[in-house]
Amino acid sequence: MEATIQTKYTAADFKNEQAARWCPGCGDHAILNTLHKAMAEVGVSPKDTAVISGIGCSSRLPYYMNTYGMHTIHGRAAAIATGLKTARPDLTVWQVSGDGDGLAIGGNHFIHALRRNIDINILLFNNKIYGLTKGQYSPTSDRGFVSKSSPYGTTEDPFIPAELVFGCRGKFFARGFDVSLDTTKEIMVAAARHKGAAVVEILQNCVIFNHGIHSFLTDKETREDHVIHLAKGEKMIFGKEKNKGLVQDGFGLKSVTIGEDGYTIDDILVHDPECADDTLQRQLALMDGSTLPLAIGVIRDVTAPTYETDVEKQVEEVRTKKGFGSLRDMILKSHETWTVE
Repeated sequence: MEATIQTKYTAADFKNEQAARWCPGCGDHAILNTLHKAMAEVGVSPKDTAVISGIGCSSRLPYYMNTYGMHTIHGRAAAIATGLKTARPDLTVWQVSGDGDGLAIGGNHFIHALRRNIDINILLFNNKIYGLTKGQYSPTSDRGFVSKSSPYGTTEDPFIPAELVFGCRGKFFARGFDVSLDTTKEIMVAAARHKGAAVVEILQNCVIFNHGIHSFLTDKETREDHVIHLAKGEKMIFGKEKNKGLVQDGFGLKSVTIGEDGYTIDDILVHDPECADDTLQRQLALMDGSTLPLAIGVIRDVTAPTYETDVEKQVEEVRTKKGFGSLRDMILKSHETWTVE
């Protein structure tokens, strides 16, 4: 029996010679380096990988990849990634978008990529600002946010990316930080191994136009009390002393201190990202770090039919049934042709 040769990759295999052109201190640098490491761990060859982006600071990322890539047009990354994956289902396709590119002009494509469950990995960089165009408020900016395009504060409520994903019947959602590299790599790898549309929201800092927007959650002094790292099969425990946990409270969730008010470790919920019913996962994804801790890690990971697989299967069935071997065969056998003399 012939032995199978397994190629092992390193982060360097996915990195090209281009110097990354982002502002010093931008979270994009960390995300790029983490993506290189995640791709190496997944083990798909660079020649079988494509990175598609739209327009924005984050969308420069394909320039720094030793893979195939396309820097496309504003808001259309999901549409182009969908077309590529449908035409070439053998490729591993990553989409890179910012909160503006992905959720404003690209919002329509975003929701339909999830509804169709096309097998692409969507990295959504969320810094709650338009950085490339110099500091306008974005679809994820908080109500009252003061920016160049809202000098007196915004008068609208933001999208919550997780809420959009669940509303579109999304099957995979994970969240990480640009400063939490191990967790971010973990969820990127999980997204790549998930069969279907996978959304990875990465809360990222813009040092120029929105510096410190996530500091309440990312600062070392406060992080452990305001963030919970969810892991499959593990108790939902958090806090500096690891003595806090999440329990069911009627139809909602509540944060408790283990050992107080009669709560024991047995009362703490266990995380199950593979549960088909998304009720609890949705509640976890919508926690914001104030009353309840912000959830990071893989929050939902459910298997379902994928768009490109079913399209490929359908094409093959019709081709076999109708005897179509080519586009010309299909036209001639349709009997809807005529000759002009």
